[in-house]
Amino acid sequence: MAPIQAPSHTRARPNAGRIRRTAAAAAAGLTAVALLSACSYGSKADKSADTKADAAATAGGSGAKLSADTVKIGYFANLTHGTPLVGLQEGIFQKELGATQIKTQVFNAGPAEIEALNAGSIDIGWIGPSPAINGYTKSDGKSLKIIGGSASGGVKLVVNPDKISSLDDLKGKKIATPQLGNTQDVALLNYLAGKGYKVDAASGAGDVSVVRTDNKVTPDAYKSGSVDGAWVPEPTASKLVSLGAKVLLNEKDVWPDKKFVITNIIVSQKFLKEHPDVVEAVLRGSVKTNAFIKADSDKAKADANEAIKKEVGSALEPAVLDPAWADIDFLDDPLANTLQAEADHAVTAGLLKKPNLNGIYDLTLLNKVLATQGQAAVADAGLGAK
Repeated sequence: MAPIQAPSHTRARPNAGRIRRTAAAAAAGLTAVALLSACSYGSKADKSADTKADAAATAGGSGAKLSADTVKIGYFANLTHGTPLVGLQEGIFQKELGATQIKTQVFNAGPAEIEALNAGSIDIGWIGPSPAINGYTKSDGKSLKIIGGSASGGVKLVVNPDKISSLDDLKGKKIATPQLGNTQDVALLNYLAGKGYKVDAASGAGDVSVVRTDNKVTPDAYKSGSVDGAWVPEPTASKLVSLGAKVLLNEKDVWPDKKFVITNIIVSQKFLKEHPDVVEAVLRGSVKTNAFIKADSDKAKADANEAIKKEVGSALEPAVLDPAWADIDFLDDPLANTLQAEADHAVTAGLLKKPNLNGIYDLTLLNKVLATQGQAAVADAGLGAK
């Protein structure tokens, strides 16, 4: 399939005031519902793009015009967001949406994407589990629904082999995570607690020093010796390995069946109610994109890297791209049971009050799409009713 026409871009400056307020809130010890967030590697400031469909095109070949002229989609320029990267690059989503125009916006972090969803700047987004939980609980269950899965895996603990040779050597060492309360931060705190290490969640001080460092900065921090290792998503983990670090633990190994959610699909509840046909078309595009990734992984990997190059200005080197891509599983199942487990881990770490996640999922349309593709339905772990 031919790639979609490259769109024009507009860029927005990061909200420095919001960053300062977040840091102040963390220092004051706000509940970690407000702290849960997600980070990206190598992505730039938020930007938007328009992709115009042929006026004569029809949704999914059905001949029916969809109920919305435009759908606004958000995602990160990260390999763990490979589904939108590949699906947009290959034109798979546009084929399913027909004459409905796609507008895209690329984000650096989960909180900004949730804000955009709440403001109506995007309708549908690919996002990590922590900001999805955060957005749902802060709105009392009124802002969003998780409507599908996208990716599992792609997270590793990588360390300086000259300083750390085993998991028993972590005491007294400095380990980076992307951001206070983000998905990897929670995972590391939970893992350390399980090993008997004591760490103050808010400050990161303790038997092991947890150093919150933006993924874009972590490689330089590693090279300078400011950190001894990092619990980070791909491709940051593979970038560190290319600098001489070694993989001490793949997070897959601490989860049942080696699967855990790293990227979900969310939708504004308002948009879901008003335009279910458009949401269904996007989900068809997602399911077909994941099938394409599985059928031709090399082509999909090249597509994702090309999309990243367009968004951030440079492609990933093969030494980073290849192992990073191989460690990510693209799937339609949202792995709902692991979302609840991740929320429980945040509670255990003291970063989150016990959340009520009832109703966070609506997998009705996804299961409808899966049925048309001859695939089995996926479950919501009892979190689909409210």
